Amino acid sequence: MWDAITTVIKMNDKVERMAATIITQQQKIEGLTERVIRLETALEIGLARNRSGKVPPRIEPEE
Repeated sequence: MWDAITTVIKMNDKVERMAATIITQQQKIEGLTERVIRLETALEIGLARNRSGKVPPRIEPEE
């Protein structure tokens, strides 16, 4: 009986640590997504300038 309770307590601790890790990873992914959006915007602006020689209007990032 005690072994079963001990196992459940250990599993709960592992689940809580895993949840914290997942939250951290999700925040990193969201940060990288934001960076990719900014890079794509900069690339589009740069390509548009090369094609037309004009400065295109500012593109607002989507949320």
